[in-house]
Amino acid sequence: MNATTQVTTRANGVALDPATLVARLKKAGEAEVLGAEQAEIDSYFDTKRFRFHAPDGFDTDFAALNDYFKAVRAAFDDRSIRRGIIVVQGNTVACQTWIEGTFAREFTQSPAGPLPPNGKRVVFDLINIFRFDEQGRMVEEWVRTDYRSFLRQLGAPGR
Repeated sequence: MNATTQVTTRANGVALDPATLVARLKKAGEAEVLGAEQAEIDSYFDTKRFRFHAPDGFDTDFAALNDYFKAVRAAFDDRSIRRGIIVVQGNTVACQTWIEGTFAREFTQSPAGPLPPNGKRVVFDLINIFRFDEQGRMVEEWVRTDYRSFLRQLGAPGR
């Protein structure tokens, strides 16, 4: 784990532990990608205030992000999630993320719309920045990724 060792003070004087934020981040990713009970997934997020920001000005809420991961779980077998470099500053965590799986069934929420499976192993490479609230729940996420590479692996038409 490559988290900084600094401790951030909440408004009420209680410290948010960077190691706890990183552990919650990892568990949230595993819950969404691998599949967990909805109550467990919800526990990692402020489900009412959460905002997701993606390339090209795409913004959405927790319900839409949750639906996206349901589509990922439905389309890909042998899913995994890995985190690379992780940096914590205050209540913000930035990290490298790789989500992998075998493209076995239609992916209804690809960036290009629904796509048929190609049976290949797909690696979705991301850089994420997460903002946590004082209870250690995610309230905001920014993502940067190479959609061109992802779509090529999915077998989407185009160059």
